[in-house]
Amino acid sequence: MRIWLKDSERRPDPEPVETDDRKAMLVGIGLWVLGLAVLLIFIEPLNAAGNLWWLWTAVAGLVLGLIGLIYTHVRRGKRSR
Repeated sequence: MRIWLKDSERRPDPEPVETDDRKAMLVGIGLWVLGLAVLLIFIEPLNAAGNLWWLWTAVAGLVLGLIGLIYTHVRRGKRSR
């Protein structure tokens, strides 16, 4: 096995695969919502243990997922023009 190939020996790069990233983002957002709901149910023991930052981690994940969803929606709209 050789590590380096000459340009003349290389095969052409494959075509990129079209994917729908929004589905994966929606699954992730759904999991963050589920995690946030569970944490809200157990807010008192969570606060007593000093782990209230777990709640804010779930909120941050949810917000970042929504930003990513908006970004992919806008990017998909620009690409289809």
